[in-house]
Amino acid sequence: MAIEVNENKTNLLGETFLLTGAYGFIGAWIVKRLLTRDARVVIFDLAEDSHRLRLIMDDEEIEQTSLVKGDITDANALPAVVEKYRVNHIIHLAGLQVLACRADPQRGAMVNVIGTINVFETAKQTSPQIRNVVYASSAAVFGREPGEHERAVTERDEPQPSSHYGAFKRCNEGNARVYHLDYGLNSIGLRPLTVYGVGRDFGLTSDPTKAMKAAVVGRSFHIRFGGRTDLQYVADTAEAFIRAATSNLQGAYVFNLHGETLHLDQIVAEIERVWPAARGAITHADKPLTIPAELDDSAIRAALGPLPSTKLTTGVRETIDRFAELQRRGRLDTTDLDQ
Repeated sequence: MAIEVNENKTNLLGETFLLTGAYGFIGAWIVKRLLTRDARVVIFDLAEDSHRLRLIMDDEEIEQTSLVKGDITDANALPAVVEKYRVNHIIHLAGLQVLACRADPQRGAMVNVIGTINVFETAKQTSPQIRNVVYASSAAVFGREPGEHERAVTERDEPQPSSHYGAFKRCNEGNARVYHLDYGLNSIGLRPLTVYGVGRDFGLTSDPTKAMKAAVVGRSFHIRFGGRTDLQYVADTAEAFIRAATSNLQGAYVFNLHGETLHLDQIVAEIERVWPAARGAITHADKPLTIPAELDDSAIRAALGPLPSTKLTTGVRETIDRFAELQRRGRLDTTDLDQ
C-alpha cells in the first residue's frame, strides 16, 4: 500500500512538470503529490534508482511518470526534453550534498552551480513555454557561530555560508536574480532546513528520520547533532515547492521554509512516545548544527497564502507507521543506519 495523500488541492490536469533530481527524497514526495493532482511528471535524473519513489508509491503510480536519464551538467540535455514533453514548469532539485561538495568542490560547483545555470538557460530559451523555475536552495546559505541567530532568521538576514554547499546555493540565488534582471526570467528559490519523513536517508540532517527507522527495527541510534533545529515534515516541503511552481509571482524570489523549531530532546521524546520500545535507545550529540535553529517563513506565506504545517506528533506517527508497514512486508532497507 502506498502512502495516501488526502488533501484536496487544485487539479493540475494538463500541466506538465519537469523535475530534476526527482529520485531524491523531496523529489519523490513532489512526484507523489503531483500525480494525485493529475499532473504530467517528467523525471530527469542521472541515476535510475527509484527506490525512494517505491517507499511511498506503488508501481502503477510510478508508471505514470516519464523518465529521461540525463546529466544536469550537460548544457544541451534539458531544452530538448522541455520541447518534447511540452513542459510548463521546472522544479530543480538535482545537486550534490554537503559532504560531496566538501570532498570535491570542483565537482560540487559543476553540479550545483553550472547545473543550475543550465536550468536557467533552458527556461530562458524555451520562454514563454516555461512559466517559472522553482529551485532548491538551502538554509545552509546562513552560517552560524555559537550564540548567533537565537531568533528566527528572515530573508533580510545576511547569508554567510560556512560550507561549499551553502556557498553554491547562495551563488544560485544570485544568478537567479541576474536572470530576472537581464531576461525577465521568473524564479523562486526555497530554503528548507531539517526535513524529515520516509525516504530521508542521506546527510547529517537525515538523522532524526534515521532514528525513527532505527526505533522500528529495534536498533539504537545516535543523532549526530543537538540543540534546537527547524524541523519540517516532507509532505509540507513538497507542497511548498508545488505552490511556488504554480504561482504567478513575477521576479526572482527566495523564501525560507519553516516547520517547528524543537530541541532534539523533544524529537527523541516523540519517537519514544510513538514507539515505546525505543525508550532509551535514541540519543543525540550536544553540538548544534552550523545553521540557524529557526527560520521565519512569514514572507512565503504572505506571497503564496496559507501553507500546510504538520505537527511533529502527526509527522512522526505517519513516518513510523510507514516504516513499520515496510518492515512487515520485508521492504525496509536499513543500510543507511550504518552510514
